[in-house]
Amino acid sequence: MTQDGDLDGLVRKRIRGLRLARGWSLDDLAARCYLSPSTLSRIETGHRRIALDQLAPIARALGTTLDELVTSVSDDDVVIRPHRDVARGTTTWVLSREPGPNGVTVAKMRITRPAPVRGAEELRVHPGRDWFTVLSGTIVLLLGERTILVEAGEAAEFSTMIPHAFGAHAGPAEVLCILDHDGQRTHLRPST
Repeated sequence: MTQDGDLDGLVRKRIRGLRLARGWSLDDLAARCYLSPSTLSRIETGHRRIALDQLAPIARALGTTLDELVTSVSDDDVVIRPHRDVARGTTTWVLSREPGPNGVTVAKMRITRPAPVRGAEELRVHPGRDWFTVLSGTIVLLLGERTILVEAGEAAEFSTMIPHAFGAHAGPAEVLCILDHDGQRTHLRPST
């Protein structure tokens, strides 16, 4: 199959998959994109060429973009490998391959370094906001003058312009965090 044929088949599978994921029949999608159900059926099965003037309304009706329908995505390596930073006592899995809306990145972190001792470690500030939820263990969050324990099942969200630091309390902890651009630079950069 040619590369064009591969892309054509991928677009057809995406249209059908998105339609079925929404629980829509051919009639449901046809009504939303102003095409006949038989035309949509022939598009999905490859018995009709997909015209650009048909693809745009189909994408719109399915709540996606033309780019998302036609972009070829490589699935060569789907395994997310951890990055260990021994100096910081963290292992990080960056779960989003590309930044999401507003440039945010989702990461899972395993933190083995103990909680910082107030005064022994300089609290840091950087632009933006931090958000994390604790998956296991307990995190000690130093936030300004406060010491906050965030336990498994709890989440924290705060301005990173407040001096802060965090670490594990009484054993390793795992967190799921959402980082904006500034948070990525601060938390995902290699230690020096």
